[in-house]
Amino acid sequence: MGLMKHLASLCLLAVVPLSAAAEGDNARGKALFALCSQCHGADAGGNEAIMAPAIAGMTPWYLEAQLKKFRNGMRGAHPDDVGGMRMRPMSLALSGDEDVAAVAAYVASLPPALPKPVLVGGDPQRGQAIFTPCTACHGPDASGNQIFLAPPIKLSSDWYLFKQLHNFRAAIRGANPADAQGAMMRGMAATLADDQAMMDVIAYIMTLRNGQ
Repeated sequence: MGLMKHLASLCLLAVVPLSAAAEGDNARGKALFALCSQCHGADAGGNEAIMAPAIAGMTPWYLEAQLKKFRNGMRGAHPDDVGGMRMRPMSLALSGDEDVAAVAAYVASLPPALPKPVLVGGDPQRGQAIFTPCTACHGPDASGNQIFLAPPIKLSSDWYLFKQLHNFRAAIRGANPADAQGAMMRGMAATLADDQAMMDVIAYIMTLRNGQ
């Protein structure tokens, strides 16, 4: 019995520091996000006027990956990527990987903002057929896949998805040789015939939020 009590005490001691550390990391992430909130908003719901997308509830691995791409110049270095160029210095304000992980975890912990769609003219029925190849990475419900670093795009702002598809098609994004995921998206974006196809597929993605 004495041995069991001793083991239980050790387990308790092991758990408490981990819990305290987790709370500390969340507080640190929240503090770091104060700078980000100036564009993305306190709820990380985004602001179209300054090209800041909704990021609340995004998966932490995706947020970390994108912050690191901004930091190392794989994103936000193209002169035609105005939103990306604004984001890059913000990412460099983070001191290193620990800060990147902390702020990503905090943003991921926020309830998804699910901003109201603003694009008009998209046909979700046509978009459903167009989206079929996208399911290989993003999943049938657009909830993402960590294996492919494919984000849950149904949480994104529709205007942001439209802009990024344009950026991929024009090699404004995904042209860096080190950006394997970006290169894959460039190829997928190239299969969309025109703006109407983009709006159609995005209109369909917006309908997938119902299960969120």
